[in-house]
Amino acid sequence: MSRPLWTGAISFGLVTIPIKIISATEDRSLHFHQVHLEDMGRVRTRKVCEIEDEVVSQEEIGKGYEISADQVVPVTDEELAEMPLPTAKAIEIVAFVDADTIDPIRITDSYFLAVDGQVAAKPYTLLRKALERSDKVAVGKFAWHGRERLGLLRVREGTIVLHSMRWPDEIRGPESLAPKVTDLDDAEIERAVQLTDTMAMDGISGFRDRYRDALERLIEAKSEGKELREPAEGEERESGKVVDLMAALNASVEAAKKSRSEHAGDATVHEIRPSRKPAAKKAVPAKKTTAKKTAAAKKGTVRKTSAKKRSAS
Repeated sequence: MSRPLWTGAISFGLVTIPIKIISATEDRSLHFHQVHLEDMGRVRTRKVCEIEDEVVSQEEIGKGYEISADQVVPVTDEELAEMPLPTAKAIEIVAFVDADTIDPIRITDSYFLAVDGQVAAKPYTLLRKALERSDKVAVGKFAWHGRERLGLLRVREGTIVLHSMRWPDEIRGPESLAPKVTDLDDAEIERAVQLTDTMAMDGISGFRDRYRDALERLIEAKSEGKELREPAEGEERESGKVVDLMAALNASVEAAKKSRSEHAGDATVHEIRPSRKPAAKKAVPAKKTTAKKTAAAKKGTVRKTSAKKRSAS
C-alpha cells in the first residue's frame, strides 16, 4: 500500500475518527521523456523568471494571485495552513443521502480511508456499519490542496472510501448539446435494446489496456533492435458513415453474437432477448484473444534499454 497522502479525522456528529487518506488508484500508463532526436539527450523544462530572464530554484518559487497585470498578491503556505476552516484537518460529514442521488459526473478522485491507530478501530467500524445498514452514502466537506472540497463516503469491501466531488457550480449544463428531435421507428429502438442485451456482461473486471500491451512490445522490440511485422489484413477496422441505421443495428447484433462466442474473454455474458421478456443467463467458455501487432518500427538511433517494462516521467 502506498504512503498516506493526508492525515486527519472524520467528524461524525460528536464522534471523531482518526484516519489516513491513501490513494485508491494508480497510474499504469507508460510515460515518455522528451529527447533530442539527434543524440537522444534529455530535453528538460526550466523555470525562468520572466522579469530577470534567469532560471530560479524551487526554493525561490512561491504562490501569487494576479489581481491585475501590474499587481500580484503573494500567498504563503503558512497563511493557507492557518485559514480558519473547520475542515482543515477533518472530513466533516454533513449529510447522508441515497447513492443514486449523486450524479457520477461530479466524482473525481478516489481514496481509501484507513484507521490511524487502534483507538480509531471502534468508531471507524461504527461508521462503516451505519453506512451498510442504512444503505446510504455520507456527504462530507474537507480541505485539500488549498481549497475546501465536497466528498462522498461509501463502503467498499469493508473499507470506507472517499470520493472527491465537484461543487454544483463546477458542472456545466449539457442542454445545448442535445440533438434535435428525431423520429425513430419502434423496430429500431427494439433492435438497439437487443444489441445492448447481446453485449451485456456481469462485470468489467476482465478488461485490460491493449494499447499499453502493444506499446510495451514496441518498446521492447526497439530496445533489442528487432522489427515488428506489418498488421495482418483485416486487423485494422475501417470507419465510415452510417447510412442505413437498421442495417447497421442488424450487423452490430450479428457481430456481437460472433464476438461473444469466439472472443468472450473471462466475463460471463447474457443471451440476447428476442422480446422484452428476460432470458436465462448462459455461461460462455473463455478464450484468450490475440493482441494486435503494432506497425513496423522505424529505423533510427535508439538508446539501448532493458526489455523489461518501465515508466518514464
